[in-house]
Amino acid sequence: MKYELEVIAFDLTSCIIAAENGVTRIELCANPQEGGTTPSFGMIKEARKISAIQLFPIIRPRGGDFYYSTHEFNSMLNDIQQCRDLGCDGVVIGMLKKDGSIDIEKNRELVDAAKGMAVTFHRAFDRVNDPFVALEQIISIGCKRILTSGLKPNVIEGMETLKELVIKAGNRITIMPGSGVRSNNINQLAEYTHAKSFHSSARKNMDSTMEFQNPNMRESLTHASIDSDEVRALKNQLDIYFN
Repeated sequence: MKYELEVIAFDLTSCIIAAENGVTRIELCANPQEGGTTPSFGMIKEARKISAIQLFPIIRPRGGDFYYSTHEFNSMLNDIQQCRDLGCDGVVIGMLKKDGSIDIEKNRELVDAAKGMAVTFHRAFDRVNDPFVALEQIISIGCKRILTSGLKPNVIEGMETLKELVIKAGNRITIMPGSGVRSNNINQLAEYTHAKSFHSSARKNMDSTMEFQNPNMRESLTHASIDSDEVRALKNQLDIYFN
């Protein structure tokens, strides 16, 4: 392919939207309020059933930082095995040491556990103490791509670092910009960084479809999904740029 477009799915409807609109890959997550954690067995199983495109669940036992206990690490190994058993194409991982360096040993164990599946290193990368040292280490442990905003809150602020990472990565690993990627900036991002793989939440908050809602609760029961119009617009902009 000339380019890749990955989207986040926080619900199963998003998996259907992604598949229907020609997306390359789904990053399947739970808990959008915590930036994404490992989805349940049932969610992964159903997502695999309803979507034939690449499915990559995130392996993240909780929100917060990316320094994990032994018990959390063991749960990650178990979750990777579950993903393999359910026929996932890959997983998304990331572990750091307390000093902000890559935990080479633990990440290598996760990659080894995922043998037969591709592995993406997620935005734990944006918390490292040296992105170019981390780049070489992540390549050495066998990850296929890095999801990053260029160590800034969003890809527009991080474009300079993203460009440098793409150059230094060469053909050894894919640098996939993500965080704030939208249809109104994706071509600017592609032109400046020369990236060919992109990650977007294309997020849309969906209103409740309940006919009855208790007014005494004083809350709106919305949930995170993806905007089909935005997904189509993202793909259309990439088609224009890469053709």
